[in-house]
Amino acid sequence: MSDRALYLKAAEDLRPNDKQWQAYESGGHCVLLAGPGSGKTKTLTVKLARMLSEDVEDPRGIACITYNNECARELEMRLDGLGIAPGGRVFIGTVHSFSLTQILLPYAKVAGLGLPDDFQVATRRQTRAALENAHAKVIKGPENPQTWDFRLGQHRRRFLNRDVDAWKTVDPQLTRLVEAYEAELRQMGVIDFDDMPLLALRALATNAWLRKAIAAKYPILAVDEYQDLGRALHAMVMGLCFSAGIRLFAVGDVDQSIYGFTGANPELLKKLSERDDVETVRLGLNYRCGSQIVTASEYALGEARGYRAPDGAHEGTIYFHPCTGGYAAQARYLIEQLIPEIRARRPDLNVGEIAILYPAAFIGDEVATAAANNGYGVIRTDGNALYPRGSRLMRWLEQCAMWCCGGWRSGQPRVSRVIAEGARLFHELLATDDDRLEFQRDLIATLWDRRDDTLSLHDWLVSLRDEIIKPRIDRARSLADEFETLNTFINRLGPTGDVEDFPLGEFAGIGTGLDRINLSTLHSAKGREFDAVILFGMEEGRLPRNNASDGEIREARRLFYVGFTRARHEIHLMHGQHNPSRFVTEVQERLEGE
Repeated sequence: MSDRALYLKAAEDLRPNDKQWQAYESGGHCVLLAGPGSGKTKTLTVKLARMLSEDVEDPRGIACITYNNECARELEMRLDGLGIAPGGRVFIGTVHSFSLTQILLPYAKVAGLGLPDDFQVATRRQTRAALENAHAKVIKGPENPQTWDFRLGQHRRRFLNRDVDAWKTVDPQLTRLVEAYEAELRQMGVIDFDDMPLLALRALATNAWLRKAIAAKYPILAVDEYQDLGRALHAMVMGLCFSAGIRLFAVGDVDQSIYGFTGANPELLKKLSERDDVETVRLGLNYRCGSQIVTASEYALGEARGYRAPDGAHEGTIYFHPCTGGYAAQARYLIEQLIPEIRARRPDLNVGEIAILYPAAFIGDEVATAAANNGYGVIRTDGNALYPRGSRLMRWLEQCAMWCCGGWRSGQPRVSRVIAEGARLFHELLATDDDRLEFQRDLIATLWDRRDDTLSLHDWLVSLRDEIIKPRIDRARSLADEFETLNTFINRLGPTGDVEDFPLGEFAGIGTGLDRINLSTLHSAKGREFDAVILFGMEEGRLPRNNASDGEIREARRLFYVGFTRARHEIHLMHGQHNPSRFVTEVQERLEGE
């Protein structure tokens, strides 16, 4: 079946929903306001396939900016199902990746940014050292310099234009610290994570030819999760789409804006959707959650949005669990009683369809301990996971492991996909056909010789690192931090590490998660869905925090709403017996009053 036939067939699934079809048929700037479970990802991917086929002439393409690498991976998989391979004419990645690979790496030298020709992305070790040196020069206090990291990042993201007086006057000391910190980075010949969109925006703002160059390559820009991408991305969109003439297709939901601490502002999406030159489409059906969960989700949000489940949807169930004791005792109850009750009631439910979500990573430690003591495997996607789940390199290695542990027989994953994802990671140094052929040959040979799920994960990772990654990493300017992440994980698995080594098959299983309970912070669960969701630690003082501002309380409520709407069939709300979150109390009271 041709690519065109594939997306046209998929488009027929959109036709019964007049709003999805309206978005699919849109011809100019379009903003799709899409609530949880509304089918926005399917609408976006089918729309991308159509625009690539019908609206963009080869060799031009489409750029799609997402919030994180998990979102990018999901879009890539869905487009692959429509016969569109990632790469080539389609860029899919975060705003940081777009800024780095599409603007800074190819154009920094001629855009007047003052970066060295061979600049690299800083490792965490380099950013820590830069902050320590800057702190010694500017602050000169006895406290840990790393305590300034959060404020420093906020200050940098706040002032996109440093020519305004406020940059010098609002917080002069913090401004001097930022300038000293960035000077330290430049002395090392590196840029950091926050630099990427800020420098890219500066390059675009001061070089009209660069905006034209991006428009020539990508006449269409798609943005997913617009509400979480911050002021720098919004400024890029304003310049590229409403000045340089790039067509915009944006997707988002102001009610799921939960990253205010990184600079996200839901008002930016709201203002964009209200422009006269933008067609705005709102999706009102929730295909994910049971009808009762959809109703209760508006109680969780505290505002009526008119969302409803489609006709014939299952009902869904909401459970409340006031518990005695602290987090450790509550975690034991969750693992030893609640999960067995769920599985007894629904024997066909795989534990991989159960998620435990909590406000902070340290709370997940108690759940992980209780799970291990009772023989459950877990997949953690919070800050205390074995390695960052957002790491592109580590997720690719998961794919390699899955291929070595049976994928070479089943085709899941296909070897072509494993090769393609690796090639994108090392794209900077695979400039010629010979380079790409050598990479493909080396990778297949290395993996073929290690098709054994009983191999030590530590030894397997060392082999992949030394034979495939290490010979190439020095020339891959964007992967230094990823390589540091890999080395840290290898050291943790080693003889002197803090994590006991385990078989390769278990690492490959981490990628599938069929027999492991999902553990995640509420933030990291965004964009995902599960059959049964347990919201753990839903207590006043934690969600929202004590002494929270009005804005922080509103964001905490949105975070609660995000967690609530991850559930398809059942949701469980757990809290200390005498200290429920005000959000839990409100949902319970409204349900009891119906």
